[in-house]
Amino acid sequence: MKRLTSSGAVLLLLLLQIVFVSSAAKSDETRVSADRHKRQIEVGATFVFNPETGKSEPKPGTSPTTEDPYQYMADVHCRSGGSDTPDKGCLTLNCPPNTPGGEEGTPVIWRQAPKSITNPVWTDYPAISGPTCLYDPQPENVLANIAARILNDFRQLPINPGTLEAQPFPHTLKGGPTNFYTTASTQTFDLTILGQTVHLTATPTNYTYTFGDSTTLGPTPTTGYPIPQTEWLTSQTRTSHSYTETGNYPATATTNFTGTYSVNNGPPLPINGTLNLTTPPITIHVWKTERALVADTCQQNPNSWGCPSTEDK
Repeated sequence: MKRLTSSGAVLLLLLLQIVFVSSAAKSDETRVSADRHKRQIEVGATFVFNPETGKSEPKPGTSPTTEDPYQYMADVHCRSGGSDTPDKGCLTLNCPPNTPGGEEGTPVIWRQAPKSITNPVWTDYPAISGPTCLYDPQPENVLANIAARILNDFRQLPINPGTLEAQPFPHTLKGGPTNFYTTASTQTFDLTILGQTVHLTATPTNYTYTFGDSTTLGPTPTTGYPIPQTEWLTSQTRTSHSYTETGNYPATATTNFTGTYSVNNGPPLPINGTLNLTTPPITIHVWKTERALVADTCQQNPNSWGCPSTEDK
């Protein structure tokens, strides 16, 4: 094994220094500044992020051929002061106007996520520790954009219309009361819209009963309710219906849902519009009653009048 000469050792040392300096320079190129008070924070080598405006722009003097791969969200959840508040500093941070006569800023915590992922998991922006002040009107624009599309999002939700129930069922008597009621209920959904966390509530408000014999009831705020079996043929409820002819009738209930939504745990806001959903139909078999004197029970004589074996005779 050959030993290094003094000149060879010097050359090797120089090469190691060059590699170390090159690696350090490359690391500095992609390092993100961790000073939350800076107005511009470097993102990689070609973009800067301004936490006061929420905008990521090309670094001055560069001509990037691609866009910033990250998207950013100003989380105003810290204003709620709940037990899950991410940073208590949000509750005490003051954001005075940064220009004479200007508007006060909004305490926010910045989140980031890759643009390439749909409904991503938002993580704390690594360059800013704790809350900072946002002075750009962008949050109001985001709220306005959500308000403009929230009705369409509301109508795309998998809201359950419930079911229509009848008593007695599936057979009822001509001229007798048939009690109807629906099982529609309030439902909640958590969505991500335009990078914001949106909590949406769908509430049943009015109901329209279609009995299948060309008659309807409603819209009415009455959902109806079940009654004891002993009252099926005698009790008339607000949602009961009496069929005047025998036959088979498809009955449904259509529920009118109203909605509210809140953005980032903000106050609930009304959705300007409603959604109508109809239950699957149920078939009501309407029979008539007849009286006759018989000598035997159906157990004694299955072919006796009125027994099941003679229904089609």
